[in-house]
Amino acid sequence: MFSQLRQSGLPSWAYKAALLVAAAIWGMGTVVIKSTVDEFPPSWLVGVRFTGAGIILGLVSIRKLHNCLAADGAGHLRDGAVLGVLLFLSYWANSSGLTDTTASNSSFLTTLYVVIIPFLSWFIIRKKPTRFNIVAALACIGGVACVAYTGAGAFSLRFGDLVTLLSALFLSLHVLYTAKFAPGRSMTVLTVIQFVAAGILGFIVGAVTEPTPNFTSLSPDTWVSLAYLTVFASCIALGLQNAAVARVNPAQASLFLSTECVFGVVFSIALLGEVLTPSLFAGFALIFVGIVISEYLPLRAEKKRTQRAAEKPPTPEEASALITDLEEAETFMR
Repeated sequence: MFSQLRQSGLPSWAYKAALLVAAAIWGMGTVVIKSTVDEFPPSWLVGVRFTGAGIILGLVSIRKLHNCLAADGAGHLRDGAVLGVLLFLSYWANSSGLTDTTASNSSFLTTLYVVIIPFLSWFIIRKKPTRFNIVAALACIGGVACVAYTGAGAFSLRFGDLVTLLSALFLSLHVLYTAKFAPGRSMTVLTVIQFVAAGILGFIVGAVTEPTPNFTSLSPDTWVSLAYLTVFASCIALGLQNAAVARVNPAQASLFLSTECVFGVVFSIALLGEVLTPSLFAGFALIFVGIVISEYLPLRAEKKRTQRAAEKPPTPEEASALITDLEEAETFMR
């Protein structure tokens, strides 16, 4: 299905719809995790989810896996293992945080990785944040403050909220190191390796720190949740994203994927009965505005500047500014 989506001449709306479906699957995934972590411990949940996803994706791409490992097995295994550690930490923190926060809070707080990435890039690749980054960060800080507002002038973040923010940090590192390792590597093979690595870590940490789930007594709902997270939230959503991003403008693709947090809130209210207070609504709105500023506006500025540069030859000063802005936009796209 995914190869047909890549190769067929479908209209652009079909690829955008695929991105929305992927975002909706991930948004629903937050609700599924929230309803599962009470019966199935977080580390074990990560272990089952990603080990299963790695096996499924590995079987589907067995020929590519064999060829790439034969050509550069050490490189793929090393980079995939590093990504697997970061993937485990981000999803372990996300699942653990859901034991002490709402699914809607988790959806928006996790998505803060979009705004965190440019600031981490400052330390990792010495690239200063742009004005878009700073404005987006301020909007998100205001959003988190609204989420933490408990009324009567008091502010408080739950322990689960703080752990979820840690998840956003690890996810940011995962995105940055994926961009670093991607050149010269097969992303399919890297994905398989990091899935399996994250899954193994989940089982190890779960065996040491958490009670072992009684698989024979799990309810049918829990089995359905595990299947959903393994097949849909890990394999299918990732496949839809990879198939569509090659056909959709990066700025538009980022916006469609960022609706994951919106879907998460909608599903949380509809299925879990969560209540969206005015303070939470304002916080979520500010965070979403920050995401849009961080993802869309830099690429839009790049496009306009490129068009102007094509219309008339730039002066030396304009050429220097253009190169700087293009480098900043490339950092965002990564």
